[in-house]
Amino acid sequence: MSNAPSKILVIDDDLTARLVLKKMLEEQGYEVVTANDGIEGVKQAQQLRPALIICDWMMPRMDGIEVCRYIKGEPELATIFFILLTARDGVEDRVQGLDSGADDFLSKPVESSELKARVRAGLRLHRVYQDLQDQKRILECELAEAAEYVRSLLPLPLDRKIKIDTRFVPSRHLGGDCFDYYWLDPDYLAIYLLDVSGHGLGAALPSISVLNLLRSQSMDGVNFYQPNHVLTALNEAFQMDFQNDKYFTIWYGVYNQARRQLIYSSAGHPPAILISESPDKTLQISQLKTVSLPIGMMPDTKFVNQRCTVEDHSTLYIFSDGVYEIHQTDGEVWGLDAFIQLLAKHRDTIHQHGLNYILDYVKSLNSKEVFEDDLSLLQIQFS
Repeated sequence: MSNAPSKILVIDDDLTARLVLKKMLEEQGYEVVTANDGIEGVKQAQQLRPALIICDWMMPRMDGIEVCRYIKGEPELATIFFILLTARDGVEDRVQGLDSGADDFLSKPVESSELKARVRAGLRLHRVYQDLQDQKRILECELAEAAEYVRSLLPLPLDRKIKIDTRFVPSRHLGGDCFDYYWLDPDYLAIYLLDVSGHGLGAALPSISVLNLLRSQSMDGVNFYQPNHVLTALNEAFQMDFQNDKYFTIWYGVYNQARRQLIYSSAGHPPAILISESPDKTLQISQLKTVSLPIGMMPDTKFVNQRCTVEDHSTLYIFSDGVYEIHQTDGEVWGLDAFIQLLAKHRDTIHQHGLNYILDYVKSLNSKEVFEDDLSLLQIQFS
């Protein structure tokens, strides 16, 4: 911990008031810098990043209220404890000061013991703010590392007769999205995507557990060629009563490239979208989904398989709901139907520019800088 004296910035257009405050504070061992008006005070705050500011309310060019609003509006300065110095005693004046972001008030003329007490209290709170910011930064770094770890476990793109491209965009809080694909044998390709409820490490850890379990194929007696067998085994192994109330949705499919047949099953997950052309060039859009509860909700849930033939040059999209549950600037949720329309109407453009086109489109709709949920998207092209 640093033993350097706390920096205090005094902003006042009255030279005498500045000197008096400076002397009082330096006698208490603080490092004091002064500014003779609001504009200079803002510049000093940006350069010095003081722990505490004492600012006069009534000043020319830029008064104390304007200085306070500026300081509290800048993220890197907002934790500075701000004391507004004023001769005003009215309730309305105090309300105005608080609304501008002021943390405390000092009445003129300044009484020495009150000044010392309010400064001590302000510096204590500033240290608390700083500790919270430090903890927040540490947590964000740890979550970023966890997200990078999850990303490192995900499979690389596939560029063979079957081409697979993916995107994984973790939310700020990290979530439970995970996906994988691998050959069960030279003819059968397994593909799945899951989404654990909630956010943070509590959601990420179960998703990693499922990935490792499926990748190692270590569940005894499970036929990994049959999606409903896999989901049944997962449901038995991950009951939410024993998983801190966590459940997850999943879409799991197995593609037989010799027969061009896809067998699939899902548990509470959004449908996969298969887009193909009929012989007369009509676009065919199929939603591939089976109806059942998410994994972990009920111990005796039944899972069923569905089959479909995959025509040449078809494209399959598998995704988490973070792709389409986008809160737009108008407050409305974008939705699954709108996402499917994007895939169909912009099919040629997507094939030309890849999945980045979809991501850029979705980002343009999002009302926030970051996604509220993990976003995972797989594109499987059958040639």
